[in-house]
Amino acid sequence: MIKVSVVVPVYNPGPYLDRCVDSLLDQSLTPEEYEIVFVDDGSTDASPARLDKLAAEHPHVRVLHQENSGWPGKPRNVGVDQARGEYVQFVDQDDEMAPEALQRMYAIGARNSSDIVLGKVAGTMTAPSHVFARNVERCTIEDAPLIESVSPHKMFRRSFLQDNDLRFPEGKRRLEDQLFMVQAYLRAKTVSIVGDYACYFWNRRDDRGNSSSTRSSMRGYYGNLREVIDAVKAGTEPGELRNRLLRRFFRIEMMRRLCEPRLLQYSDGYRNEGFRVVRELAFACFAGSDGRFAGGEVVAGLPPIMRLRAALLERDRLDGLMELARRCENVRGFATVDDLRWENSSLCADVRAGLLHADGSPVVIVERGGRFEVDPSLVSGLSTIDSWDAGDPCADATAEVRVFHRDTNLWWFAPTTLRATLVPIGAGRQDCYQVVLAGTATFDPRTLAGGAPLEPGRYDMWVAIRSLGLGRAVRLTIDGGSRWDGALIPAVVGNPSRIIVPHRTLPLGQLSLEIDERNQSLAGELAARGIGPLQARGAQLHLAVPVQAAPGTGPREVEVVIGRAGSSRTLPGRIQPAQEAVLAFNDVTTLPSGRHPLSLRTDPSGRQPAIPIGTAVVQGGRIVGVRGIAYRAIPRRVVARVTSEPWLHRQAFRAIAALPPGAADRARTVARKLSRWSAD
Repeated sequence: MIKVSVVVPVYNPGPYLDRCVDSLLDQSLTPEEYEIVFVDDGSTDASPARLDKLAAEHPHVRVLHQENSGWPGKPRNVGVDQARGEYVQFVDQDDEMAPEALQRMYAIGARNSSDIVLGKVAGTMTAPSHVFARNVERCTIEDAPLIESVSPHKMFRRSFLQDNDLRFPEGKRRLEDQLFMVQAYLRAKTVSIVGDYACYFWNRRDDRGNSSSTRSSMRGYYGNLREVIDAVKAGTEPGELRNRLLRRFFRIEMMRRLCEPRLLQYSDGYRNEGFRVVRELAFACFAGSDGRFAGGEVVAGLPPIMRLRAALLERDRLDGLMELARRCENVRGFATVDDLRWENSSLCADVRAGLLHADGSPVVIVERGGRFEVDPSLVSGLSTIDSWDAGDPCADATAEVRVFHRDTNLWWFAPTTLRATLVPIGAGRQDCYQVVLAGTATFDPRTLAGGAPLEPGRYDMWVAIRSLGLGRAVRLTIDGGSRWDGALIPAVVGNPSRIIVPHRTLPLGQLSLEIDERNQSLAGELAARGIGPLQARGAQLHLAVPVQAAPGTGPREVEVVIGRAGSSRTLPGRIQPAQEAVLAFNDVTTLPSGRHPLSLRTDPSGRQPAIPIGTAVVQGGRIVGVRGIAYRAIPRRVVARVTSEPWLHRQAFRAIAALPPGAADRARTVARKLSRWSAD
């Protein structure tokens, strides 16, 4: 039985087709379980011959040739018509799928008789989406934020497409994906989501020529958007579901060109045309019986700044929209750690986040006459507007704590609930408040990857803030100071155990986690923090180490190296969880009396060199003591402390900027190396 048919429209992909082909041939499903259907849309490059050769070599690959239709819609429809699989997966010619993608997506779909299966999307052309925060066995458009994911790169039950006559619009047009997905979501009875495995990779091409990046005319784009809006209205009854779906298209597809930074970057002609076309569409699709749209149900459910933009649009004030965009462009976010601690196997961070102006002052809410108003510095003096009602300023305020894996460019979401509150600003100013989001984020490496364990590597912590209708993604930072020495402590967690080393990276102070010791950070931490005392228990030695270990954590196998190169001994050891973790190894050195370097290798591959953590004192062939080498970490800590102080950091780079060009470049290079060295 063919479980999945992969449909790939192809038009002049050049060399970028290869990575797509390779990823599809490398699937964990057997060739008998899936087929790849390439639909050549009249390509004029070498790809038709390349595809025919591929089909001749692989029985589960088929190629269909047709005259050029100008857009992916018709090739996709032709592919579905010719597909034989229970499910159909759409893939673009310059994208890739992970090896287990089809198998995992089909499994959750078959298990739930799902009409649509969403696989986690990653890559350089997509932002992290909370749609993929976790696995979801069964949901619908009514109870999940599916409308935030409207690309068609998903898996569909073929009979669902056929029974509902779901087809892509054909011919050259924009937003055909959104139109198709709106109709599909509104008809689907069961949707499933794979959130713990990155299935689909949407990467930007080196030549910036991705199939979805072609620019279209302004009027044509918004004409196609009206079809999407009409499809939402046709598939829903009046009420909150319809309003929620329409708000998404009003906020993103309609208003994105009238917000910062885009509005400020366009030429005058393009900006003016876009303003006129968007305004026409807003009146045509959202105006009520009074002829206005800014006060209707759809706009009324938007956050304050977006409602303000809608009002300026309705009042025909492009100048006001541009001034608002200039002011909002200078707003930035902040996210800081107030407290950090290990609880069982999780690193818990008390987080506080919000919005600031460029000068560091808070974006405020002012209480006047029994109502809350948006910060006057954003609103006062705008065309036709002097103040703006913020409604309940906490109602739309949200924050997500995200974890970014540097090696794979994957984003994961930390379990957290950051609650918005109004915090009074300044003594004697009880009418002025800041919206602050605060709560505890939990980083459990055993489940943080959408319920699955994190892969080895370095992970950086970010917070995505949305408040008053402004969204900002910022680093989760820790201020400088020694108070974190007892919190940024290494840990072993799980069984089998994994080594977790938290860091405050420099120069920005971002909270990061090193997972499973590829860079052997643990040894550096032990050297800096100090080890000991040493206890002899028969032939085995126990060395106290500053490592957290939760109940139920298993031992971690390591290697202990005693002596210098050429005469060293490598001993098997282990980090044993206890009330205070210990490094345990057998005393069989056979080294001469004296002092010998004591080093640790935690890299399981054995390819990394051992890192010194102390000095072993040997007498009569026995280790009788171990001395730490924390003093060697003093220069590193001094540099770290200096680079963590913002004032000193600014003064140093001002001094560098005053140097001649060549000397300044060399000084910057040294400064960057020192910063990285102090952070390692």
